[in-house]
Amino acid sequence: MPAPPQATPVATPTVPPAASPAASPIAPPIDSLLFAATRIGTFEHQRALTNATGFFFERDERLYLVTSRHVLIDAPSEHFPNRIEIELHTSERDLGQSTGFSLLLYRDGKSTWHQGSDSGGDIDVAMIELDRSALPESAVLRAFTPQHLQPGPEAIEVGSSVLVVGFPLGFHDQMHHLPVVRQAVIASAFGIRFQGQGYFLTDARTHRGTSGAPVVMRDAAAAERHDALPWKLLGVHSARLDVSRDLEQDESLGLNCAWYADMLMTLSEP
Repeated sequence: MPAPPQATPVATPTVPPAASPAASPIAPPIDSLLFAATRIGTFEHQRALTNATGFFFERDERLYLVTSRHVLIDAPSEHFPNRIEIELHTSERDLGQSTGFSLLLYRDGKSTWHQGSDSGGDIDVAMIELDRSALPESAVLRAFTPQHLQPGPEAIEVGSSVLVVGFPLGFHDQMHHLPVVRQAVIASAFGIRFQGQGYFLTDARTHRGTSGAPVVMRDAAAAERHDALPWKLLGVHSARLDVSRDLEQDESLGLNCAWYADMLMTLSEP
C-alpha cells in the first residue's frame, strides 16, 4: 500500500477521509460445542412437519448425523417424513451465513438411517451417514468422536451437572443460527439401565424440538489440552418421562430420558 501523502504547513480546509468499505462482521470466539449441534426440519416432500435437534459424530473418517429415531419415524403419532433438512454454517467469520442441506430418508425403498435394539427393545437413536463430498466446501461443523465417549460410569456421579444443546420448539438465535443450552443434572445412577432400558435420566426443563440433542459434560483435561471439542458426550436426549398422576394436583416430574451414547459405536459399525 503506498504511503499516505505528507502533511503541509499550508492552512487548508479539513476534509474528512473517504469512508472505507464496511468490513465483514467478525464473530467473537464461539464455543465449538455450538457447532456440533444442528437444527433439523422434517418434511413430507415439501410439507414441513416438525423441528428437532441433531449432532455430528465422526468415526474412522466417516461422518454421521445423530438424532432420535422418533424424529425420522414414529408410528404412534403417524409421523412419516421422507426427508429432513439440516442447517449448516458456511462461514466461521460471519455466523449469519448458513445454508440448508436436504437428506432423503429412503432410497430404493429402504431407509437411509441406522437404528438398533437391545434386550430392552428398540433404542430411540438413529444415525445417517453423510456424504462429505456433497456438503458445502465451506461448511463449518464440529463432530464428536469415539474419544469423546465416557469410558465408564465411575467418574459420573448422580447429580452431576450436564448440558443439553438443542432447539427447543425450534427456538434458537436466528441471526447467528446457533442452538441454545439448557442446564441439567444426572438424575439416575449413571451406567445403570433405568427400568432395564438403555438410558439414564436427567432433570431439566425441556420441550419438543430438543429430541436428538447431545447431553454433554465439560472435559477439564481436554480443555487444558486445548482440544477442538473439550466435552464428554454422555447421551442422546430422547423425550420427557412422566407417570400417571392427578393433572390438577401434581406437576410434571420434569425428568427426561437420555440414551447412552456408547450405542453410537454399535450403530457406526461397518
